[in-house]
Amino acid sequence: MKSPPLTHLHPHKCVFTPPAVSEVEKIPPISVAYKIFPSFLPDVNVALRKIVCMLKPTKEIIHDPETGAMKINTLTTFKNFSMDFNIGKEFTEDLRIVDGRTCQTTVDWDGDKLVCVQRGEKEGRGWTHWLEGDKLHLEMRVQGVTAKQVFKKAE
Repeated sequence: MKSPPLTHLHPHKCVFTPPAVSEVEKIPPISVAYKIFPSFLPDVNVALRKIVCMLKPTKEIIHDPETGAMKINTLTTFKNFSMDFNIGKEFTEDLRIVDGRTCQTTVDWDGDKLVCVQRGEKEGRGWTHWLEGDKLHLEMRVQGVTAKQVFKKAE
């Protein structure tokens, strides 16, 4: 199994936080992300959608390159979400905390990017994580709509 860049986060754990406000202005994709988030979340009720658009999540990624086991925690002041999986193995993902659904999910490496494909009620659903310097990029997709977030590695 190839060891892409996220695996260099030895000792298997790395925490990413949203950039400071001054840094956000320097990263064009982040401002686009929050503008497009409402259209990206049409099945989430209006109140929850407004809350989600204001959150500044922290990402915690834990990876065991020997077994392929990975855990991605998304931590916020509102709700936390944890995703446990093995690279390349399909599993049933419980997204009821997000939008009331479950789906069949596979996460695998595509070069230096961690790519998630979610099969279920929504077409073209999934996400991609990749590193550029000390920034973790997240691109989320569903039914032709894309939203992006950028996280900075915590000091």
